[in-house]
Amino acid sequence: MKNTKLDIPNKNGHKLQAYLELPANQKPNYYAIFAHCFTCSSTLSAVKNISRELTKHGFGVVRFDFTGLGRSEGEFSESHFSANVDDLLSVNSYLEENYKAPSLLVGHSLGGAAVIVAASKLNNIKAVATMGAPATVGHVTKLFSHGLDAVEEKGEVEVNIGGRPFKINQEFVDDFSKIDLPEITKNLRKPLLIMHSPFDKIVSIDNAEKLYLNAHHPKSFISLDGADHLLSNSKDSQYVGNIIGSWVQRYFEPQENILLDTEGEQLVAHLNLQEDNFTTSIQTKEHSMIADEPKSAGGDDYGPSPYDYLCAGLAACTVMTLKLYAERKKWDLKEVFAYITYSKKHSDDLKLDLDKPLRLDYVQKRLKFVGNLDDAQKQRLMEISSKCPVHKTLQNEVIIETELV
Repeated sequence: MKNTKLDIPNKNGHKLQAYLELPANQKPNYYAIFAHCFTCSSTLSAVKNISRELTKHGFGVVRFDFTGLGRSEGEFSESHFSANVDDLLSVNSYLEENYKAPSLLVGHSLGGAAVIVAASKLNNIKAVATMGAPATVGHVTKLFSHGLDAVEEKGEVEVNIGGRPFKINQEFVDDFSKIDLPEITKNLRKPLLIMHSPFDKIVSIDNAEKLYLNAHHPKSFISLDGADHLLSNSKDSQYVGNIIGSWVQRYFEPQENILLDTEGEQLVAHLNLQEDNFTTSIQTKEHSMIADEPKSAGGDDYGPSPYDYLCAGLAACTVMTLKLYAERKKWDLKEVFAYITYSKKHSDDLKLDLDKPLRLDYVQKRLKFVGNLDDAQKQRLMEISSKCPVHKTLQNEVIIETELV
């Protein structure tokens, strides 16, 4: 998974900072937009975790900062609820024009309310998912209720929300009372997933109940037991992303996953020079992988390098061989780690007495064992590690026959 930084203009000409998260193969089946919580930003760990879990389900996900928040242009006082919805519509248009129209909206807290309203305006949106969303938009004003009287008196005041200072004005305050979210939810008529924690101290669980009762089927509710409002525990946000990715598949037409034909061989690698730099698709009969070169070598770093895969093969074969040996011996080996690094080294540096000094392929293997093992057992396991099939292959003379197809 990789992300691309975007600058998306909204209807007022402000640039919204956004990131496009893509699946490992860089080819999403669908696109989604993530709307963050009130006064938060797209870099909140929960936002990133949920977006990245969705990429594992084939989504390209745009997470962005609303006007006046994060690194987006504009003032916070311009980031009232209607402006949030407008920002969502601008991001939707940008995706439609530059990539593909999104089909899923995901929103956290006030962002959840915003995606419900935006989805009611967008025919291309096929499903909506919310976490910790309020049932009434005006619910948010309690966060700065201490400044409401001052706004009426002075026109604009600075309030403290969550330990951060923000300037708000009367337009900002009034806008929250204009939206009838329960009525919009009732008329949405799109698949809706409502996720909420019964322990949410910022937006209570009865908000989820009200939204759910107003929504029409197909609608779903998932209790985020033990989670806080901000989903600050990474396990909670990862769970949310995985649930959304699985839930939404029921409402989207399945995309045919076109596999490379190995033509009877063990695997095939394919590089389309017209579309990609070094990014290479690898396909075995059952599994897909991506290889690339690091940016330092002129690649895009979308996947492990060829030598990473070489080391991976050696590491995997090593630990599997040691598992089988330890089980046969009935030794208490609970875990084994193989750390592999490939490099080029000169024979002189390796203190090898060769007739002609030269640079050699050098592989360093370090092993770590977890279990109740004595020194003799560890020493024997180290010796056995050099007998794994891939280790032997690398040390043998290998014949490679090449032919044109």
